[in-house]
Amino acid sequence: MNIDVRVEIAAWLTQLGISSQPSDGVATLILIFACLIVAGLSYFITHRFVVHGVNAVIRRSSVTWDDIFMRFKVFERLAILVPILILDLLIPIVLTELELISAFIDRLLSALLVFFIIRAVYGGLNAIDEIADVNHVNRRLPVKSFVQLTKLFLFFIGLIVVFAVLADRSPVYFFSGLGVATGLVMLVFRDTILGFVAGIQLAANRMVSKGDWIQMDKYAADGAVEDVTLTTVKVRNWDNTITMIPAYALVSDAFKNWRGMSESGGRRIKRSINIDVNSIQFLTDEERLRLGKVNYLKEYLPQIFSEISVANANVSDIEMKVNGRHLTNIGTFRAYLQEYLHRHEKVHKDMTLMVRQLAPTTEGLPIELYIFTNDIRWTYYEAIQADIFDHIFAVLPEFGLRAFQIPTGTDIRSIKQCTEQE
Repeated sequence: MNIDVRVEIAAWLTQLGISSQPSDGVATLILIFACLIVAGLSYFITHRFVVHGVNAVIRRSSVTWDDIFMRFKVFERLAILVPILILDLLIPIVLTELELISAFIDRLLSALLVFFIIRAVYGGLNAIDEIADVNHVNRRLPVKSFVQLTKLFLFFIGLIVVFAVLADRSPVYFFSGLGVATGLVMLVFRDTILGFVAGIQLAANRMVSKGDWIQMDKYAADGAVEDVTLTTVKVRNWDNTITMIPAYALVSDAFKNWRGMSESGGRRIKRSINIDVNSIQFLTDEERLRLGKVNYLKEYLPQIFSEISVANANVSDIEMKVNGRHLTNIGTFRAYLQEYLHRHEKVHKDMTLMVRQLAPTTEGLPIELYIFTNDIRWTYYEAIQADIFDHIFAVLPEFGLRAFQIPTGTDIRSIKQCTEQE
């Protein structure tokens, strides 16, 4: 068939007054030019009608993920494969009498085919990464790390296949040579390899994902993870500074990930207020009756007073406070706080809710609140915590209690003035 085409081209050139034979280079150049025209037309048709048609369908679709593939021009990258395939099929037929040139062009086209296939796959991987980012999948899975790993794997595979095609050797020949260079690669790219392995561990174990709040004092990192790659983790701190942490550092060193707090829906408040021990005392009957009007104590006080009365029924000399059981202002205050927090609308009722007394110190008796808010947003969390402790400080005098405070210069001057007046 190729010879018939060459004969027809030679006869056509002779009619035009150009002396030519079927084996002449002029006929070969015309055939090559014709192949290039066919390849160009195939690309034009594919790009103009097929790709544009697919893009038109995508624009009319209700889903959004296909728009991302269109934005990364995945279909345009696939369209370039059509003319390369056509040239790869036609050139060997045209250059049957020029075996050396035909073999070289065939290898070159095969290498280009591998390159553009990997290029198209890269576009698809970028689109997948973008889709995962839009749908917040990367908060559960480090998609970008997997995408980068796949790109790196495809790069080395493609590089070896291209060299194998150009050298007319089996790819196995090049793969076998990798073992020789392993020692040198380990020495030169030590940090990169450590980061690469650590990135795989981070991805496989979901140690860090985009959007996580992590804290790593060694690198002055305290903020949200913006990007997770195979070698580095990018953290935007709360003061808007950027910290780049090597991936292997997150595997070898300790860091705190607040993801569990975010996923649980509750954020912990663990703060205490120090009570001046000199203000702790037993409740008098007048104080008990007055506090009995407090809404949060209307159930507690009658119940606990009834229990105390039963316990003290057989105790002699009960008028002595050291004998038997008696209500204290600090105990009543703890009961009040427990009920107050239990009814607070911003406190998470399905998590630990505790008001406890810690060991006394030189700064008084700590009463600690161990609770969780049902709003984990930082500004709202701080506002809730502040409101709770504002209320606690304000109600202390109602129980005859005082918050401990180290004497200041003003206190010392007041004492001095009182002493001078006396």
